[in-house]
Amino acid sequence: MSTLYRRLSYLVPILALIVMVKGAYVRLSDAGLGCPDWPGCYGKLVAPQSAAQLPAEAHPLVQKRPVESGKAWREMIHRYLASGLGFLILGLCASAWRDRRAPEQPLLAPALLVPLVVFQGLLGMWTVTLLLKPFIVTAHLIGGMSILALATWNLQAVRDAGRGPGTAHPGLAAAAGIALVCLAVQIFLGGWTSTNYAALACTDFPTCQGSFLPPADFEDAFVLWRGLGINYEFGVLDTPARTAIHLVHRYGALVTALVVLSVLAYALAAGDARCRRAAWCILALLALQLTLGIANVLRGLPLPVAVAHNGGAGLLLAGLVSLLYFARHEKGPRRGSPAR
Repeated sequence: MSTLYRRLSYLVPILALIVMVKGAYVRLSDAGLGCPDWPGCYGKLVAPQSAAQLPAEAHPLVQKRPVESGKAWREMIHRYLASGLGFLILGLCASAWRDRRAPEQPLLAPALLVPLVVFQGLLGMWTVTLLLKPFIVTAHLIGGMSILALATWNLQAVRDAGRGPGTAHPGLAAAAGIALVCLAVQIFLGGWTSTNYAALACTDFPTCQGSFLPPADFEDAFVLWRGLGINYEFGVLDTPARTAIHLVHRYGALVTALVVLSVLAYALAAGDARCRRAAWCILALLALQLTLGIANVLRGLPLPVAVAHNGGAGLLLAGLVSLLYFARHEKGPRRGSPAR
């Protein structure tokens, strides 16, 4: 395994998290349509400061969406970072292929990351061209989380290179897998809440609109695909449907927290040292994530808190992926190191 591959394996998950957080900032600051075209911005590769800077052929875009320089720059910086992530992943895959015969060289993870990041780019394009359709924007969020999860798995494999065999924990691995599925569903629900602008459907806690079961339209809340040509910015659902989405996300958080806590208790009791370290980190992240979620409700969705809530979900995902990896690939000390 080359030094280049090792370095890229550290850089890719870090940049994936940055891109994901930046995307959340773009979405939550209502800048998702700051550039009404793709991949450029009003036909340019840099965001314009005003409509006066644009050529005549860009005027139809200006009529469609007046230039807001701040929003345009936020969107373009997100695209630049995402493009950089794509090039890093291509470099990671090329390095893996070059050293494919080297001992312990990961091959599957870098190979899967390439089509995943390409599809993620397509979702980014459709996010703009389909006018923030909730299903597409949520899928874009899930795609970013998937890249982070796969890159984290690859990083743990790189860090494990050179270690001797140990004893795996299949029971803990199965439990961590269940927790990971629960978290993935909860992340989808969080994305669906955000993309349908349902975060403020409930502004009290632990009740919602003064009740644990306020009027809610669950049937309309989870229609995944609606008509084309509709601008979904700021949402199209009525209050009962948004309330239903918020309630499912809120109660889903409770279920997910209970499942994760059960798995962490198992890891602390039955896992080895690094499983226990991962469990303590996940516990801290879970507490932070729940606190941020409650603060979003009680404080009226302040932008820094809402963005941090998205970042916390990514870190929690990376933590559970790491715990699953540790449980499945238990390793001994590095070869040549004295046993402790």
